[in-house]
Amino acid sequence: MKKYFIISIVIFALVILGACGEKSKEDVLTKLEKTLEEMNGYQTEATMELKTGEKKQSYDMDIAHKKKAYYRVLLKNDQDEKGSQIILKNDDGVFVLTPALNKSFKFQNDWPTNSSQPYLFQSLVSDILNDKDATFKTTEKHYIFTTKTNYQNNNTLPSQEIYFDKKQYTPVMVKVLDKDGKAVVSVSFTTFKLDPEFEENTFEMEHNMTSSLFGVPVSGDGVTNNDTELKVLYPKELLGSTLTDTSEINTDDGQRVMLTYEGDKNFTLIQEKVTVYPTTVMSPHQVAGDPVSLGFTVAAQTSSSLEWSYQGVDYYLASEELTKEEMTEVATSITVQAIK
Repeated sequence: MKKYFIISIVIFALVILGACGEKSKEDVLTKLEKTLEEMNGYQTEATMELKTGEKKQSYDMDIAHKKKAYYRVLLKNDQDEKGSQIILKNDDGVFVLTPALNKSFKFQNDWPTNSSQPYLFQSLVSDILNDKDATFKTTEKHYIFTTKTNYQNNNTLPSQEIYFDKKQYTPVMVKVLDKDGKAVVSVSFTTFKLDPEFEENTFEMEHNMTSSLFGVPVSGDGVTNNDTELKVLYPKELLGSTLTDTSEINTDDGQRVMLTYEGDKNFTLIQEKVTVYPTTVMSPHQVAGDPVSLGFTVAAQTSSSLEWSYQGVDYYLASEELTKEEMTEVATSITVQAIK
């Protein structure tokens, strides 16, 4: 009798331990999907650090999402306060806004579903679901997935580690890794609130262009850029081409320099310093392309061009021969190249 009693105790203990054991990969994925399905939205603050080139870039981010397709991603760069940007998606389209410079680009595309977005909850879960070979492990506080990334124009960042909080099933940290397994992009979520209350104008373009949000400056009428000198920068990545011509033009709004490169891949790089910013904030520049991250800023890209603003300078890269990925390589190499 005593023997059977001991066996019953052991079986009961095993059942209890099994019930209290770690959740499986499938259990966690089911819970993540359920969290996304049941929520009405979220708001989160995060810090994104980029380790590309010779310098580290750091951004403070405020991310708001309202189900199903409203997004607002605020990026603040301490090194380029006037270049702080907002990625906005509403019923009118996808916008990249630079309020301090009165600049706005409008896109008609599938952002954010067309590529990985390490700061968006939905994108992280989607990347896990789309990778049948995704690995899974647990720590005391986190569930950790390692998955493939989906960057359309960048194959140098093939994988990512995604950390979720065990209690809330919300993202805590993301590390985007290069081919050597080193973290190039790191996103750390400092707060994450499910089902927040948003003001009615949170996702409206006019409100975001004309209201100072989270310390991001906005432009007034006829704002003047006091730093009028154009410091011409040169790309380090030339893809077999050489600089063959430099043209300098004084425009009504400032200075413009055009660099012509010829060789294996011909391309033109235009840099322009605008001294007076336009006042027509509600006339966005239509772009038949995609918003693409250069690490230090968000650019507008078509099949043959790439344009962006950084530290008060407008850049325009044009080529019929560079691929989209090659245009990104040239553009990102400009930030690490010393002034010639």
